[in-house]
Amino acid sequence: MSTSDNVFVATDESVPEAARWLADVLGLEGVADAELKDDERLFRRSGRAGSAAVAIKVRPNGFAVVDPEPEEVQAIDRYPIDLSIWTVGRKDEDRQLAETAAIFETLVAARPDVPALLVHNLDTLVSAYLPGAGTHTFEPPITPDVEDIDTWRPWVRT
Repeated sequence: MSTSDNVFVATDESVPEAARWLADVLGLEGVADAELKDDERLFRRSGRAGSAAVAIKVRPNGFAVVDPEPEEVQAIDRYPIDLSIWTVGRKDEDRQLAETAAIFETLVAARPDVPALLVHNLDTLVSAYLPGAGTHTFEPPITPDVEDIDTWRPWVRT
C-alpha cells in the first residue's frame, strides 16, 4: 500500500520563489530530474538521526479546488504550495510520517508568518499551523474534508 505525506503552505509566492526559501529553511539539497515540470522543484535531505534520505517535491497544490461548492470544501483549498514528502528506499509509513512531522515543525518554527497543514495520505489532517492561532494537532485525527470543517476551521486559512 502506497502512502503519501504532504505539507501544504499558504503563500502568494510562486513555486520557484517558495522553493528557494523552503530549501534554505529546511536544509534541502536540489536534485536534478528531467521529468519535473517547469513549476516543480525536487529536493532531498538526510533523515533524522542518520536514517535514510527524504525526498521533497515542491509543486503547486493540484488537490485544491479554487472555487468549491459548499459540499466540496477542503482544508487545503487556500494553500497553493504542496510539499510532497517521501522516504527514499524501504518504505516505512511511521518513519515517513515522523520525517514529515519534523519538516512541518521546522517550517513552522522558521517561518511563523506562513500557514501550514500536515496531511497524511491526503485523507487525514494531522496538524495545522495558523499565525495568531498557533499549532494544533488533531486527536483523534480528522479528515481535511467538509464533514470535519467545524473541527479544523479555527486552525486553517479560510
